[in-house]
Amino acid sequence: MKRTKMVLAWLAGLGALAIIASTVLLYAPDKSRAVLEVAYPGDYRTVGGVRLRLRDTGPRDAPAVILLHGFGASLDTWEAWAQALSSRFRVVRFDLPGFGLTGTDPTGDYTDARAIEILLGLMDQLGIHRAGIVGNSLGGRIAWNFAARHPDRVSRLVLVSPDGFASPGFAYGKAADVPLMMRALPYVAPRGMLKANLAAAYARPEALSEMTVTRYRDMLLAPGVRAAILARLEQTVLRDPGPVLSNIRTPTLFLGGEMDGMIPISNAADYLRLMPNAILVRLPDAGHLPFEEDPLGSLPPVERFLCGETP
Repeated sequence: MKRTKMVLAWLAGLGALAIIASTVLLYAPDKSRAVLEVAYPGDYRTVGGVRLRLRDTGPRDAPAVILLHGFGASLDTWEAWAQALSSRFRVVRFDLPGFGLTGTDPTGDYTDARAIEILLGLMDQLGIHRAGIVGNSLGGRIAWNFAARHPDRVSRLVLVSPDGFASPGFAYGKAADVPLMMRALPYVAPRGMLKANLAAAYARPEALSEMTVTRYRDMLLAPGVRAAILARLEQTVLRDPGPVLSNIRTPTLFLGGEMDGMIPISNAADYLRLMPNAILVRLPDAGHLPFEEDPLGSLPPVERFLCGETP
C-alpha cells in the first residue's frame, strides 16, 4: 500500500510537471485592450460598475430585442442576425461580464444573478421597459432566469440551445469540477484546441472560418477574460430548473439544431413539458450556433416569432 501511494504521488508529480512545461511552451499573454477595441468596435456604457461593450442598432422607437451570447463568445457572434433584425427592431447586444471586451467585473461575481442584475440595469439605462430576449447556451440560461424573475420586462423569449439542465461534470447543487488542465487557461490559448472546440459546435465543421476562430481567440485573450472564465466555472452552481421554468408564462420559442453535439435537442422535451407557452422549431442541418453557421436559414422562424406570428 505504501509503495502504491508513492507511485501515485510520483505520477501526480510528473503530471504536474508536464502541465507546467506545456504552459511554458504554449504561453500566450493578454492582448492590448487598445488594439482589440480598434479591431472590434463597439460602444461602452457603465452598468453596475461594469464597463460594458455593446451595440445598439435599429430604430429607437421600434420594439426592442436583446441578444445574449453563450460561453466564451461575444456580441459579435450575433452579427448576421443583428444586421437583419435591425431593419424592424431596436437590437441591443453586449459582451457579458467576464467575456469579450467587457472584460472583468470589479466585484468578481460571475453568477447568473449578477448577469441578470446587469441586464436589468442596462435596460433601465437604455429606457427599454420590455424587450424580446434571445439567448444562446449560457445566454439562454440567463434569459429564462431573467424571464422568471422579471416577467413584466420580457415580451417574448427565444432560447437557442439553452443551458440549464445537469450534464456530465455539471451536477445540481455543486460547483463544477474544474479539470487541472483548465487551471492553465489564464496563461495559454492554443489556436488548434480552440478551433477543434468551435468546430464541434457546428453541424458542418468546414463552415467554420479562420476569421471566426481568430475572433474567438482574440476575445479569449482580452485582458482578464481567461481568469474570469475560470471564476465563472467555479461559481456556477446549477439548480433543478423545473420549478423556475414551470412558472414562466412568457411566449417562448425553443430553437434547436438537430446536429447539436453540445446541448442535444432532446433537452427540448423537458422545456416543452415544463413551459406552458413554449413551442419548438427544429433546424435539421444545424448545430449549437445556427446564427453563425447558417444565419439566413435559421433566422426566419425567430423573426416571425418576435413579430407575433407563427414561426
